[in-house]
Amino acid sequence: MTAIGRLKTRAEFLFVKGGTRFTTPSLVLQARPRAASSRETPELARFGFTATKSLGGAVLRNRARRRLKEAVRLTGPAHAVPGYDYVLIARGGTVQRPFTELIKDLERALSRVHEPSAAKTRRKPNTD
Repeated sequence: MTAIGRLKTRAEFLFVKGGTRFTTPSLVLQARPRAASSRETPELARFGFTATKSLGGAVLRNRARRRLKEAVRLTGPAHAVPGYDYVLIARGGTVQRPFTELIKDLERALSRVHEPSAAKTRRKPNTD
């Protein structure tokens, strides 16, 4: 059982953006291990939630974030890896999909981001 924390600052979200990502019909999951020198407790898995304006109005974006937060509350402690930071990005299917399917998508994404061949890793372009 992994303890769950929150990502709150823009710098934390941008750090995770450079890591591994996996896309499902209802969400995009980005994951990245924290640096060993981080002040955060190493047994903590931290999550951040976001929904872009292209998703819809404020009511729809807030509903999508609430659904993602509840899915993480239910499945995060069992499937998240300690020492990792995760960002969940809401997609159009976040609100329309049945909640059980949303949970299955999250579980699948959490397992796949830790398999190097299954998920895509973002790398900075070579500027030499």
